[in-house]
Amino acid sequence: NQYLFNKPQSYAVAQAKESVRGSGFASGEKSDEIAYRVASLYIDTDRAGRLADSARKQVESLEKVLETAKARVEEGRELAVTAQVANVNLLRARQRLISLQSDREYASRSLAVTLGWGADDQVNPAEEDRAAPAIPDNEQAAVQTALSGSKELKRLESNYSAKGLEIKGDKAKRLPKIDLIAQYALLTKYNHYQQYFSTFSRNNGEFGAAIEVPIYAGTGARAEIEQAENEQQHIHAEVEVARNKIMLDIHQSYQEIHKSDIARELAQADLDLARSQLSVILAQMNEGRASLRQVEEARFNENEKWIAFYDAQFNAERARLNVLRQTGDLMAALK
Repeated sequence: NQYLFNKPQSYAVAQAKESVRGSGFASGEKSDEIAYRVASLYIDTDRAGRLADSARKQVESLEKVLETAKARVEEGRELAVTAQVANVNLLRARQRLISLQSDREYASRSLAVTLGWGADDQVNPAEEDRAAPAIPDNEQAAVQTALSGSKELKRLESNYSAKGLEIKGDKAKRLPKIDLIAQYALLTKYNHYQQYFSTFSRNNGEFGAAIEVPIYAGTGARAEIEQAENEQQHIHAEVEVARNKIMLDIHQSYQEIHKSDIARELAQADLDLARSQLSVILAQMNEGRASLRQVEEARFNENEKWIAFYDAQFNAERARLNVLRQTGDLMAALK
């Protein structure tokens, strides 16, 4: 049995092919999400590690400040409250260090789990500077690239097309169907057909066409069409929501990149200033005009500027990754 003219069946085949195409977009969309998650966890792990290292250096500086303050208090050159202030600052820095070390451990374990290892394993990023991933020159170009290459939009549009084929197939059920019929039979002798038929042949065959004309489709067909049309409208609404979300996410990412670039520029200038101040204090200490306490406080301030610089740098990198995820260029950029 082979159909010659069967519109519902033709639309059903086309719908199945379109569904397969949409599944391919869904698979690619999932791959991009996994890549973005791994890259984000890698950045979080690197950030937590660098912040923890800076915090550890701050603790070392504050320990020396506390030792100096205690010595000066014992000598009667400082009030007791000076040592108390130094101790509070040290305890606060240690608390911060413990929190950052915990964040680093959790991020490294999360990265290991995402890569398929056990929860007890840890993955640490390479200690090297990374070049900022390239993104489109302006927000409008990124939006156009994202809208034309988004796998999410392609998946939804494919679902919309598949649902449209389903509607056409439901409507085509009112059309006639023509099927090609072919049948072959090999009859046995022990049934004694030759005794009942004047002409008997063991080999029998039929070849022809079957025509089916629907007369009354009923209300069920109309209900199926209306339900499919409602589902198609729902998919259309999802497409519009996805388009708006992509545009909003890219706009927010470019805003974040702009803010992070300004914050990084400020942090870099502030860091350079802290380094210059530390150099001056070190020179003064060599001349006997500055104390070890002042040097360690300057080093503490320098590490604080490093923390601000790392925050701005990693925020900008994460925003750039989000832009690449939306435009569909994330996998190529990571490779």
